[in-house]
Formats: sequence, C-alpha cells, structure tokens
Amino acid sequence: MDIYQTEEQQVEAIKGYWQENGNMIIAGIVLGFAGFIGFNYYKDNKLADELAISSSYQTLIESSVTDQKAFSENAAKFIKENPTTSYASLTALALAKEAAGSQNWTVAETQLKAAIASSPTDGIKGIASLRLARVQIQLEQYEQAFTTLAKPLPESFTASVEEIKGDIYLLQGKKELARNAYQVAVASDGLTGSPSLQMKLDDLATAVNLTSTVPAAK
Repeated sequence: MDIYQTEEQQVEAIKGYWQENGNMIIAGIVLGFAGFIGFNYYKDNKLADELAISSSYQTLIESSVTDQKAFSENAAKFIKENPTTSYASLTALALAKEAAGSQNWTVAETQLKAAIASSPTDGIKGIASLRLARVQIQLEQYEQAFTTLAKPLPESFTASVEEIKGDIYLLQGKKELARNAYQVAVASDGLTGSPSLQMKLDDLATAVNLTSTVPAAK
C-alpha cells in the first residue's frame, strides 16, 4: 500500500512554500515588530536564527537524495535542536516516509507521532494524522487507527478520514460499515483526491452482490 499517495503533493506544497517564502515571511514579521521593540535586536538575533534554521533545513532535505544514511542521522539531530519549528514537523514526516519505504512501520509510527506533537499548523497535523492511521493499519492496530482519525482535523480532511475508516472496516470484514464510510468519502468530494475510491466502492458492491446470490447450504 502506498500510504502517501493522497497527500504527498500537499506536503511538497508546504515544503516548497516555506523554502520559497519562509525567509520573506520571517523578514516581514521582524519588520512589523521593529517599530515597537527595535529592529537591530531582531535583525541580529531572531532573524539570524530563523534564517539559519531555514538554511539548515534546506541543506538537510537536499542530503536525503545523495546520502540517506547521513540524512537519517542528521535529521534526528535537527529535530532535537529545533523542536518547536515547522521544519521539525516536516523533517519528522520525511523520516517517517523513509521508514515506511523500508516497511519499518514502528519507526514510521514514532516519527509521525512526533510530527503531530510538534506541528505548528492544522494542515501538517492533518497530513501526519492520516499517515499515522495508515501506518497503524499496517501494524494491524485498527482501534488505534480509529482513535487517531477521531481527533479533530480540518474539514478538508473529511474525505480521506472516511476512506481510511472504510479500509479498516473492510479489513475487519464489516462490509456494510465500509461501504457507508466510502459513500461519505465520495460525498465529501473524495474522488478528487483519490480516484481509486470509486473502484473500492464498486468492488465492495460486487462482493456484496455475489454473496447475496450464493445459494444457501442445504
């Protein structure tokens, strides 16, 4: 199962936005406060720190392409040194993706929980929560996955949440509940982000129909 296909573009958009605009946003905040508490202090301290973190993050992500082992080691250190920044959450997501690629679901679970805990935005928290639920499915932790999905998330995640619930119900053999969840996902515009959702519904309907037409044993 590719546990990242439905929201990978969202993560890339967030990363790209911060890489392209992070410094500008930080500079704007600094300039906004300058009139109240002095530009020089922030220019020499806060802004320098934020720019250094941004630069370190970009270097770290670039290293994931050329040296995966070094990336894993440096990423853990980066998160420890910058636990309250959005970059920490994004780095944890990257580590979780790496672990999932190796089917190391326990490590992926740990990193995703860290991403949720340190997330400064509902968007990143929502993405990490969906991924965590999918990893918990891989670990056959179905009730934990339901608990993860039950936590408040932005309305834009409703379709994905319901689709994952449907997947869990299906694995549990609860076909009617699975179909209901998939239908809610479709009604929430889920087909836009997950074209396979309709196939899941169709396959489920076919399976139910076949079951209903099988003659009862005499």
